[in-house]
Amino acid sequence: FLLFLYVQQLHKVSLRRSLLGDEWPSPRSKSPSLTGKSAGGNKNWNDQEHLAFVQSHLLDILELLLEPEQLSASSHSSCSSLVSLEAVCALSFLLEGTVSSSGTVQPLHQLALRQPCHGHNGYSRASRTFSLPQLESWLRSSLTANPLGMTACLKAGKKLAWAQQVEGTTRRAKIACSARVVPGVFPMVIMSQVYRQTLAKSSDTLVGAHVRIHRCNESFIYLLSVTIEKCRNSTFVLGPVETSVHVQSCDNVKVIVVCHRLSLSSTTGCTFHTLTPTQPLILSGNQAVSFAPFHTHYPMLEDHMAQVGLATLPNYWDSPLLVCRDSGDTSVFRLLPPSDFYTFVIPFEMEGDTTETPGGLPQEYQEVLSQREQKVQVWQRMVKEAGLTRDQRKQFQTVVENKFYEWLVQTGNRQQLDSLVPPALGSKQAAG
Repeated sequence: FLLFLYVQQLHKVSLRRSLLGDEWPSPRSKSPSLTGKSAGGNKNWNDQEHLAFVQSHLLDILELLLEPEQLSASSHSSCSSLVSLEAVCALSFLLEGTVSSSGTVQPLHQLALRQPCHGHNGYSRASRTFSLPQLESWLRSSLTANPLGMTACLKAGKKLAWAQQVEGTTRRAKIACSARVVPGVFPMVIMSQVYRQTLAKSSDTLVGAHVRIHRCNESFIYLLSVTIEKCRNSTFVLGPVETSVHVQSCDNVKVIVVCHRLSLSSTTGCTFHTLTPTQPLILSGNQAVSFAPFHTHYPMLEDHMAQVGLATLPNYWDSPLLVCRDSGDTSVFRLLPPSDFYTFVIPFEMEGDTTETPGGLPQEYQEVLSQREQKVQVWQRMVKEAGLTRDQRKQFQTVVENKFYEWLVQTGNRQQLDSLVPPALGSKQAAG
Protein backbone atom coordinates (compact mmCIF):
# COMPACT_ATOMS: atom_id res chain seq x y z
CA PHE A 1 0.00 0.00 0.00
CA LEU A 2 2.90 2.37 0.77
CA LEU A 3 4.43 1.61 -2.62
CA PHE A 4 1.08 2.34 -4.24
CA LEU A 5 0.94 5.73 -2.53
CA TYR A 6 4.55 6.51 -3.41
CA VAL A 7 4.20 5.67 -7.08
CA GLN A 8 1.47 8.30 -7.34
CA GLN A 9 4.28 10.85 -7.43
CA LEU A 10 4.80 9.73 -11.01
CA HIS A 11 1.54 11.55 -11.79
CA LYS A 12 1.34 14.74 -9.75
CA VAL A 13 -1.87 16.59 -10.55
CA SER A 14 -1.97 20.38 -10.54
CA LEU A 15 -5.25 21.62 -9.12
CA ARG A 16 -5.12 24.64 -11.42
CA ARG A 17 -4.79 22.39 -14.46
CA SER A 18 -6.90 19.46 -13.33
CA LEU A 19 -8.96 19.49 -16.52
CA LEU A 20 -5.83 19.02 -18.64
CA GLY A 21 -4.99 15.62 -17.17
CA ASP A 22 -1.91 14.22 -15.48
CA GLU A 23 1.46 15.95 -15.31
CA TRP A 24 4.65 14.50 -13.91
CA PRO A 25 7.25 14.62 -12.48
CA SER A 26 6.90 18.42 -12.54
CA PRO A 27 4.97 20.91 -14.67
CA ARG A 28 8.25 22.18 -16.11
CA SER A 29 9.72 18.85 -17.20
CA LYS A 30 10.52 18.43 -20.85
CA SER A 31 10.18 15.14 -22.67
CA PRO A 32 11.39 14.20 -26.14
CA SER A 33 8.82 14.19 -28.88
CA LEU A 34 8.38 11.30 -31.29
CA THR A 35 11.15 12.78 -33.41
CA GLY A 36 13.53 13.09 -30.47
CA LYS A 37 13.09 16.83 -30.02
CA SER A 38 12.01 18.41 -26.77
CA ALA A 39 8.26 18.65 -26.35
CA GLY A 40 6.60 19.26 -23.01
CA GLY A 41 3.29 17.82 -24.23
CA ASN A 42 4.42 14.18 -24.28
CA LYS A 43 5.24 13.82 -20.58
CA ASN A 44 3.68 10.39 -20.20
CA TRP A 45 5.53 9.00 -23.23
CA ASN A 46 9.10 9.40 -21.98
CA ASP A 47 10.35 6.09 -20.57
CA GLN A 48 13.72 7.70 -19.76
CA GLU A 49 11.97 10.07 -17.36
CA HIS A 50 10.27 7.08 -15.71
CA LEU A 51 13.69 5.46 -15.27
CA ALA A 52 15.22 8.66 -13.88
CA PHE A 53 12.39 9.01 -11.35
CA VAL A 54 12.86 5.47 -10.02
CA GLN A 55 16.65 5.78 -9.97
CA SER A 56 16.59 9.03 -8.01
CA HIS A 57 14.01 7.72 -5.51
CA LEU A 58 15.25 4.14 -5.26
CA LEU A 59 16.61 4.41 -1.71
CA ASP A 60 13.40 6.10 -0.53
CA ILE A 61 11.37 3.28 -2.07
CA LEU A 62 13.48 0.61 -0.37
CA GLU A 63 13.27 2.39 2.99
CA LEU A 64 9.47 2.25 2.75
CA LEU A 65 9.80 -1.54 2.82
CA LEU A 66 11.99 -1.81 5.90
CA GLU A 67 10.71 -3.05 9.24
CA PRO A 68 10.80 -0.39 11.99
CA GLU A 69 13.73 -2.06 13.77
CA GLN A 70 15.81 -1.75 10.59
CA LEU A 71 15.57 2.04 10.66
CA SER A 72 17.85 4.42 12.56
CA ALA A 73 16.70 6.99 15.09
CA SER A 74 16.26 9.47 12.23
CA SER A 75 13.97 6.97 10.43
CA HIS A 76 16.53 6.23 7.73
CA SER A 77 18.37 3.07 6.74
CA SER A 78 21.89 2.11 7.79
CA CYS A 79 24.63 -0.04 6.31
CA SER A 80 23.36 -3.02 8.29
CA SER A 81 19.69 -2.70 7.30
CA LEU A 82 18.10 -5.85 5.92
CA VAL A 83 15.20 -6.09 3.45
CA SER A 84 12.88 -9.06 3.88
CA LEU A 85 11.96 -11.37 1.03
CA GLU A 86 8.31 -10.35 1.49
CA ALA A 87 9.32 -6.73 0.93
CA VAL A 88 11.10 -7.57 -2.32
CA CYS A 89 7.98 -9.46 -3.40
CA ALA A 90 6.08 -6.21 -2.81
CA LEU A 91 8.65 -4.36 -4.90
CA SER A 92 7.63 -6.60 -7.81
CA PHE A 93 4.61 -4.28 -7.96
CA LEU A 94 6.91 -1.76 -9.63
CA LEU A 95 9.72 -3.75 -11.25
CA GLU A 96 10.07 -6.74 -13.54
CA GLY A 97 12.68 -7.89 -15.98
CA THR A 98 14.46 -10.60 -17.90
CA VAL A 99 17.71 -12.52 -17.49
CA SER A 100 18.56 -11.79 -21.10
CA SER A 101 17.11 -9.33 -23.59
CA SER A 102 14.93 -12.00 -25.20
CA GLY A 103 13.98 -14.04 -22.14
CA THR A 104 10.67 -14.44 -20.38
CA VAL A 105 9.56 -11.43 -18.34
CA GLN A 106 9.60 -12.26 -14.62
CA PRO A 107 8.71 -10.30 -11.46
CA LEU A 108 11.60 -8.82 -9.50
CA HIS A 109 11.60 -11.30 -6.59
CA GLN A 110 11.99 -14.27 -8.94
CA LEU A 111 15.01 -12.63 -10.55
CA ALA A 112 16.49 -11.71 -7.14
CA LEU A 113 16.25 -15.31 -5.90
CA ARG A 114 18.34 -16.70 -8.76
CA GLN A 115 21.57 -18.20 -7.38
CA PRO A 116 23.97 -16.18 -9.59
CA CYS A 117 22.44 -12.94 -8.25
CA HIS A 118 22.91 -13.67 -4.52
CA GLY A 119 26.47 -12.37 -4.46
CA HIS A 120 25.33 -9.06 -5.95
CA ASN A 121 22.12 -8.40 -4.02
CA GLY A 122 23.21 -9.78 -0.63
CA TYR A 123 20.52 -12.44 -0.26
CA SER A 124 20.84 -14.81 2.71
CA ARG A 125 19.04 -18.13 2.52
CA ALA A 126 19.23 -18.54 6.29
CA SER A 127 17.50 -15.28 7.20
CA ARG A 128 15.57 -14.88 3.92
CA THR A 129 16.70 -11.25 3.76
CA PHE A 130 18.69 -8.98 1.45
CA SER A 131 21.40 -6.52 2.45
CA LEU A 132 19.88 -3.12 1.68
CA PRO A 133 23.11 -1.46 0.36
CA GLN A 134 23.85 -4.45 -1.89
CA LEU A 135 20.23 -4.71 -3.06
CA GLU A 136 20.17 -1.01 -3.92
CA SER A 137 23.46 -1.26 -5.81
CA TRP A 138 22.29 -4.34 -7.72
CA LEU A 139 18.99 -2.71 -8.67
CA ARG A 140 20.63 0.56 -9.67
CA SER A 141 23.10 -1.20 -11.96
CA SER A 142 20.42 -3.42 -13.49
CA LEU A 143 17.64 -0.91 -14.11
CA THR A 144 17.02 0.14 -17.71
CA ALA A 145 14.19 1.89 -19.49
CA ASN A 146 11.32 -0.37 -20.49
CA PRO A 147 12.49 -2.14 -23.69
CA LEU A 148 8.84 -2.89 -24.48
CA GLY A 149 7.63 0.67 -23.87
CA MET A 150 6.60 3.50 -26.14
CA THR A 151 10.03 5.06 -26.59
CA ALA A 152 11.57 1.74 -27.63
CA CYS A 153 8.64 1.06 -29.95
CA LEU A 154 9.11 4.34 -31.78
CA LYS A 155 12.91 4.11 -32.00
CA ALA A 156 13.45 0.42 -32.70
CA GLY A 157 10.03 -0.91 -33.68
CA LYS A 158 8.74 -1.65 -37.14
CA LYS A 159 7.57 1.51 -38.90
CA LEU A 160 4.14 1.10 -40.48
CA ALA A 161 3.26 3.39 -43.40
CA TRP A 162 -0.46 2.94 -42.89
CA ALA A 163 -1.23 6.65 -43.29
CA GLN A 164 -0.44 8.91 -46.21
CA GLN A 165 1.45 12.19 -45.76
CA VAL A 166 -0.90 15.13 -46.23
CA GLU A 167 0.20 17.81 -48.65
CA GLY A 168 0.26 21.41 -47.48
CA THR A 169 0.88 20.61 -43.81
CA THR A 170 3.90 20.01 -41.62
CA ARG A 171 2.15 17.30 -39.62
CA ARG A 172 3.54 13.84 -40.23
CA ALA A 173 1.77 10.68 -39.17
CA LYS A 174 3.93 8.28 -37.17
CA ILE A 175 2.87 4.64 -36.76
CA ALA A 176 5.07 1.91 -35.33
CA CYS A 177 4.76 -1.62 -33.91
CA SER A 178 7.04 -3.11 -31.28
CA ALA A 179 8.71 -6.40 -32.12
CA ARG A 180 7.18 -9.65 -30.87
CA VAL A 181 10.41 -10.78 -29.21
CA VAL A 182 9.30 -11.59 -25.66
CA PRO A 183 6.99 -14.60 -25.15
CA GLY A 184 3.76 -13.80 -23.36
CA VAL A 185 4.05 -10.02 -23.86
CA PHE A 186 1.59 -8.41 -26.25
CA PRO A 187 3.08 -6.09 -28.87
CA MET A 188 2.36 -2.37 -28.87
CA VAL A 189 1.10 -0.33 -31.82
CA ILE A 190 1.48 3.45 -31.58
CA MET A 191 -0.38 5.83 -33.91
CA SER A 192 0.41 9.52 -33.59
CA GLN A 193 -0.51 12.70 -35.48
CA VAL A 194 -2.79 11.15 -38.09
CA TYR A 195 -4.26 14.32 -39.59
CA ARG A 196 -7.29 14.71 -41.88
CA GLN A 197 -7.25 11.12 -43.06
CA THR A 198 -9.33 7.98 -43.09
CA LEU A 199 -7.24 5.04 -41.93
CA ALA A 200 -8.62 1.50 -41.96
CA LYS A 201 -6.85 -1.70 -40.98
CA SER A 202 -7.86 -5.27 -40.29
CA SER A 203 -4.40 -6.73 -39.77
CA ASP A 204 -2.67 -9.52 -37.86
CA THR A 205 -0.47 -6.76 -36.45
CA LEU A 206 -3.44 -5.56 -34.37
CA VAL A 207 -4.43 -8.97 -32.97
CA GLY A 208 -3.64 -9.00 -29.26
CA ALA A 209 -1.81 -5.67 -29.46
CA HIS A 210 -1.98 -2.74 -27.07
CA VAL A 211 -2.92 0.15 -29.35
CA ARG A 212 -2.17 3.75 -28.36
CA ILE A 213 -3.73 6.48 -30.51
CA HIS A 214 -2.15 9.87 -29.77
CA ARG A 215 -2.73 13.42 -31.04
CA CYS A 216 -4.88 12.50 -34.04
CA ASN A 217 -7.01 15.29 -35.49
CA GLU A 218 -9.91 15.48 -37.95
CA SER A 219 -9.59 11.82 -38.91
CA PHE A 220 -11.65 8.65 -39.21
CA ILE A 221 -9.81 5.60 -37.89
CA TYR A 222 -11.16 2.08 -38.31
CA LEU A 223 -9.28 -0.68 -36.48
CA LEU A 224 -11.11 -3.95 -36.88
CA SER A 225 -9.16 -6.52 -35.07
CA VAL A 226 -7.07 0.99 -26.74
CA THR A 227 -5.60 4.10 -25.21
CA ILE A 228 -6.80 7.19 -27.14
CA GLU A 229 -4.94 10.26 -25.96
CA LYS A 230 -5.00 13.96 -26.89
CA CYS A 231 -7.05 13.53 -30.07
CA ARG A 232 -9.54 16.01 -31.51
CA ASN A 233 -12.44 16.09 -33.96
CA SER A 234 -12.02 12.43 -34.97
CA THR A 235 -14.02 9.21 -35.19
CA PHE A 236 -12.61 5.88 -33.98
CA VAL A 237 -14.25 2.60 -35.00
CA LEU A 238 -12.66 -0.27 -33.09
CA GLY A 239 -13.22 -3.99 -33.39
CA PRO A 240 -13.93 -5.97 -30.18
CA VAL A 241 -11.41 -5.09 -27.45
CA GLU A 242 -10.75 -7.94 -25.01
CA THR A 243 -9.58 -5.72 -22.14
CA SER A 244 -10.13 -1.97 -21.88
CA VAL A 245 -10.40 1.23 -23.89
CA HIS A 246 -9.18 4.38 -22.12
CA VAL A 247 -9.86 7.82 -23.60
CA GLN A 248 -7.89 10.71 -22.12
CA SER A 249 -7.56 14.44 -22.85
CA CYS A 250 -9.65 14.30 -26.04
CA ASP A 251 -12.02 16.89 -27.52
CA ASN A 252 -15.01 16.19 -29.74
CA VAL A 253 -14.18 12.58 -30.62
CA LYS A 254 -16.60 9.77 -31.35
CA VAL A 255 -15.66 6.25 -30.25
CA ILE A 256 -17.57 3.23 -31.58
CA VAL A 257 -16.52 0.00 -29.87
CA VAL A 258 -17.42 -3.35 -28.30
CA CYS A 259 -15.15 -3.72 -25.28
CA HIS A 260 -14.86 -5.29 -21.84
CA ARG A 261 -14.21 -1.96 -20.13
CA LEU A 262 -14.45 1.72 -21.10
CA SER A 263 -12.94 4.53 -19.04
CA LEU A 264 -12.51 8.22 -19.77
CA SER A 265 -10.75 11.18 -18.17
CA SER A 266 -10.33 14.85 -19.05
CA THR A 267 -12.51 14.67 -22.17
CA THR A 268 -14.83 17.34 -23.59
CA GLY A 269 -17.76 16.91 -25.94
CA CYS A 270 -17.08 13.23 -26.72
CA THR A 271 -19.65 10.61 -27.75
CA PHE A 272 -19.36 6.87 -27.03
CA HIS A 273 -21.36 4.24 -28.90
CA THR A 274 -20.56 1.13 -26.87
CA LEU A 275 -21.54 -2.44 -26.19
CA THR A 276 -19.93 -3.41 -22.88
CA PRO A 277 -20.64 -5.88 -20.05
CA THR A 278 -19.34 -3.41 -17.42
CA GLN A 279 -20.33 0.12 -16.45
CA PRO A 280 -18.30 2.79 -18.29
CA LEU A 281 -16.05 4.59 -15.79
CA ILE A 282 -16.17 8.40 -15.80
CA LEU A 283 -12.99 9.59 -14.07
CA SER A 284 -11.99 13.20 -13.38
CA GLY A 285 -12.15 16.26 -15.62
CA ASN A 286 -14.86 15.28 -18.13
CA GLN A 287 -17.42 17.62 -19.67
CA ALA A 288 -20.44 17.13 -21.95
CA VAL A 289 -20.04 13.36 -22.43
CA SER A 290 -22.72 11.50 -24.42
CA PHE A 291 -23.40 7.76 -24.29
CA ALA A 292 -25.32 5.93 -27.01
CA PRO A 293 -25.98 2.32 -28.02
CA PHE A 294 -23.57 0.51 -30.32
CA HIS A 295 -24.96 1.14 -33.79
CA THR A 296 -22.91 -0.53 -36.51
CA HIS A 297 -21.63 -3.87 -37.78
CA TYR A 298 -19.27 -5.51 -40.23
CA PRO A 299 -19.32 -9.11 -41.55
CA MET A 300 -16.75 -10.53 -39.08
CA LEU A 301 -17.97 -8.64 -35.99
CA GLU A 302 -19.71 -11.53 -34.19
CA ASP A 303 -16.81 -13.87 -34.96
CA HIS A 304 -14.36 -11.34 -33.47
CA MET A 305 -16.59 -10.88 -30.40
CA ALA A 306 -16.59 -14.64 -29.82
CA GLN A 307 -12.78 -14.76 -30.09
CA VAL A 308 -12.36 -12.26 -27.22
CA GLY A 309 -15.25 -13.60 -25.11
CA LEU A 310 -17.72 -10.71 -25.51
CA ALA A 311 -21.47 -11.21 -25.90
CA THR A 312 -24.48 -8.94 -26.46
CA LEU A 313 -25.70 -9.38 -22.87
CA PRO A 314 -25.27 -7.89 -20.38
CA ASN A 315 -24.84 -4.45 -21.93
CA TYR A 316 -24.32 -1.45 -19.61
CA TRP A 317 -23.74 1.26 -22.21
CA ASP A 318 -26.42 3.41 -20.56
CA SER A 319 -25.28 2.96 -16.93
CA PRO A 320 -21.98 4.84 -16.58
CA LEU A 321 -20.36 5.07 -13.15
CA LEU A 322 -19.27 8.54 -12.05
CA VAL A 323 -16.11 7.65 -10.13
CA CYS A 324 -14.84 11.20 -9.58
CA ARG A 325 -17.74 13.57 -9.09
CA ASP A 326 -16.53 17.08 -9.89
CA SER A 327 -17.98 19.47 -7.30
CA GLY A 328 -21.08 17.33 -7.03
CA ASP A 329 -21.96 17.93 -10.68
CA THR A 330 -24.15 15.10 -11.95
CA SER A 331 -24.59 16.59 -15.43
CA VAL A 332 -21.18 15.47 -16.66
CA PHE A 333 -22.84 12.97 -19.02
CA ARG A 334 -26.10 12.36 -20.83
CA LEU A 335 -27.70 9.61 -22.88
CA LEU A 336 -27.87 10.64 -26.52
CA PRO A 337 -31.44 11.71 -27.40
CA PRO A 338 -33.06 9.36 -29.93
CA SER A 339 -33.71 12.35 -32.22
CA ASP A 340 -29.90 12.77 -32.60
CA PHE A 341 -29.27 9.08 -33.23
CA TYR A 342 -28.20 7.71 -36.62
CA THR A 343 -26.72 4.35 -37.53
CA PHE A 344 -23.12 4.13 -38.70
CA VAL A 345 -21.96 2.26 -41.80
CA ILE A 346 -18.49 0.71 -41.95
CA PRO A 347 -17.60 1.10 -45.65
CA PHE A 348 -15.49 -2.01 -46.15
CA GLU A 349 -16.19 -5.45 -47.56
CA MET A 350 -15.03 -8.78 -46.13
CA GLU A 351 -16.28 -12.32 -45.66
CA GLY A 352 -18.54 -12.98 -42.68
CA ASP A 353 -22.05 -13.68 -41.40
CA THR A 354 -22.90 -10.55 -39.37
CA THR A 355 -25.56 -8.54 -41.21
CA GLU A 356 -26.98 -6.34 -38.45
CA THR A 357 -26.04 -4.68 -35.17
CA PRO A 358 -25.46 -7.43 -32.56
CA GLY A 359 -28.19 -7.44 -29.95
CA GLY A 360 -30.31 -4.93 -31.87
CA LEU A 361 -31.14 -1.41 -30.73
CA PRO A 362 -33.18 -0.14 -27.75
CA GLN A 363 -36.82 0.38 -28.69
CA GLU A 364 -36.83 4.19 -28.54
CA TYR A 365 -33.84 4.39 -30.91
CA GLN A 366 -35.26 1.78 -33.28
CA GLU A 367 -38.56 3.69 -33.46
CA VAL A 368 -36.77 6.87 -34.59
CA LEU A 369 -34.96 4.94 -37.33
CA SER A 370 -38.25 3.39 -38.47
CA GLN A 371 -39.87 6.83 -38.68
CA ARG A 372 -37.01 8.12 -40.82
CA GLU A 373 -37.25 5.10 -43.07
CA GLN A 374 -40.97 5.78 -43.56
CA LYS A 375 -40.19 9.36 -44.60
CA VAL A 376 -37.73 8.07 -47.20
CA GLN A 377 -40.36 5.69 -48.56
CA VAL A 378 -42.88 8.55 -48.76
CA TRP A 379 -40.33 10.67 -50.64
CA GLN A 380 -39.56 7.86 -53.08
CA ARG A 381 -43.27 7.32 -53.68
CA MET A 382 -43.80 11.04 -54.34
CA VAL A 383 -40.99 11.05 -56.92
CA LYS A 384 -42.37 7.93 -58.58
CA GLU A 385 -45.91 9.30 -58.75
CA ALA A 386 -44.87 12.74 -59.98
CA GLY A 387 -45.06 11.58 -63.61
CA LEU A 388 -41.76 13.16 -64.65
CA THR A 389 -40.48 12.67 -68.19
CA ARG A 390 -37.06 11.09 -68.76
CA ASP A 391 -35.42 14.51 -69.22
CA GLN A 392 -37.12 15.85 -66.11
CA ARG A 393 -35.92 12.83 -64.11
CA LYS A 394 -32.35 13.40 -65.28
CA GLN A 395 -32.60 17.10 -64.43
CA PHE A 396 -34.10 16.31 -61.03
CA GLN A 397 -31.35 13.77 -60.30
CA THR A 398 -28.69 16.36 -61.19
CA VAL A 399 -30.23 18.90 -58.79
CA VAL A 400 -30.32 16.34 -55.96
CA GLU A 401 -26.71 15.26 -56.58
CA ASN A 402 -25.53 18.89 -56.61
CA LYS A 403 -27.31 19.60 -53.33
CA PHE A 404 -25.78 16.46 -51.82
CA TYR A 405 -22.33 17.53 -52.99
CA GLU A 406 -22.82 20.99 -51.44
CA TRP A 407 -23.79 19.31 -48.17
CA LEU A 408 -20.68 17.11 -48.28
CA VAL A 409 -18.46 20.15 -48.71
CA GLN A 410 -20.19 22.23 -46.02
CA THR A 411 -20.06 19.44 -43.42
CA GLY A 412 -16.52 18.32 -44.23
CA ASN A 413 -17.69 14.82 -45.14
CA ARG A 414 -16.26 15.09 -48.64
CA GLN A 415 -12.74 14.59 -47.25
CA GLN A 416 -13.83 11.37 -45.57
CA LEU A 417 -15.40 9.98 -48.75
CA ASP A 418 -12.47 11.00 -50.95
CA SER A 419 -10.02 9.21 -48.66
CA LEU A 420 -12.05 5.99 -48.96
CA VAL A 421 -11.14 5.69 -52.65
CA PRO A 422 -8.69 2.74 -53.04
CA PRO A 423 -5.12 3.75 -53.99
CA ALA A 424 -4.08 3.36 -57.59
CA LEU A 425 -2.51 0.06 -58.62
CA GLY A 426 1.22 0.09 -58.26
CA SER A 427 1.28 2.67 -55.45
CA LYS A 428 3.44 1.88 -52.46
CA GLN A 429 1.59 -0.15 -49.84
CA ALA A 430 2.63 -0.62 -46.26
CA ALA A 431 3.37 -4.00 -44.78
CA GLY A 432 1.50 -5.12 -41.68
